[in-house]
Amino acid sequence: MPVQYKDYYESLGLPRSASDTEIKKAFRKLAREFHPDVAKDKKRAEEKFKEINEAYEVLGDPAKRKKYDELGANWKTGTEFRPPPGWEHATGGRAFHGRNADGEEFEFNLGGTGFSDFFEQLFGARMRGSEGGFGRSANFSEEEFSERGRDVEGDIMVALEEAMRGSVRAVNVRHTVGRSVKTETHQVKIPPGVTEGQRLRLAGRGGAGTGGGAAGDLYLRVRLAKHPDFEVEDHDLIYEAELAPWEVVLGVDLSVRTLDGRVGIKIPAGTQNGQKLRVRGRGLPQRNGARGDLIVVAQIAMPSKVTDTEKKLWEQLERESHFKPRN
Repeated sequence: MPVQYKDYYESLGLPRSASDTEIKKAFRKLAREFHPDVAKDKKRAEEKFKEINEAYEVLGDPAKRKKYDELGANWKTGTEFRPPPGWEHATGGRAFHGRNADGEEFEFNLGGTGFSDFFEQLFGARMRGSEGGFGRSANFSEEEFSERGRDVEGDIMVALEEAMRGSVRAVNVRHTVGRSVKTETHQVKIPPGVTEGQRLRLAGRGGAGTGGGAAGDLYLRVRLAKHPDFEVEDHDLIYEAELAPWEVVLGVDLSVRTLDGRVGIKIPAGTQNGQKLRVRGRGLPQRNGARGDLIVVAQIAMPSKVTDTEKKLWEQLERESHFKPRN
């Protein structure tokens, strides 16, 4: 089934030659601008936030970016796209189509997961289990050829705010068998504390069985949406605090935004670049009711330009300081 091609570089406003650092910087800038919590037009912001998250999901992952770049730069946004021959086999992309035991072609499509059809076509869901292509003979009963439907695995984009509080999401499942099309909407419960790669099971919502066999299951694999301020390690949130040189020398009190309000953090005098400060219990929830931590990583930011007055002060510091970074 053809889908609309997505130019992920265009989504982030970058050339195809952009470096990993430029990609990360562009994502963070756009994610802060279009984060639904701060944008005025929340509906538009939510769609844009999903778009740039999907782009960063691919371009921010070296393996996915390499596969995406193999498609070439000749596609245009909005044009119909079909994966090149052998793409699905080479990438492990979704296998939504085939033939059932009656010889009828079928397709299985997901919607409402937060990812576009284009992403699903290349990097998303996949079916697992037997092909169900045995056919039938008049000499055997239906039961002898009954077969359980195939399990289906897809991705679902989950915002960190959802991982914090939990949510309920509507996911559309469209089954196409021959000329028959059936669309179902399922309410998927996302529990607080879900982690990257965790699978949510919807029993009996996968591929249809044949010969009276039970339907397979649908598994939605959690992909935590990238956040402009936090990285995630298990249930901990990692926040990089950019600090002026005098702040790490003299110490400073910071007010840092978390997923459930702001928290005050004291940066002690003499903090080193890359040093980690842990704030207990301000990370993501865990299944046992506890919470992960907020880990603040000190990053010394240096000015790229200084005024003449500032330059004289730096020169004075150079003359008077006894600090020697090198032996």
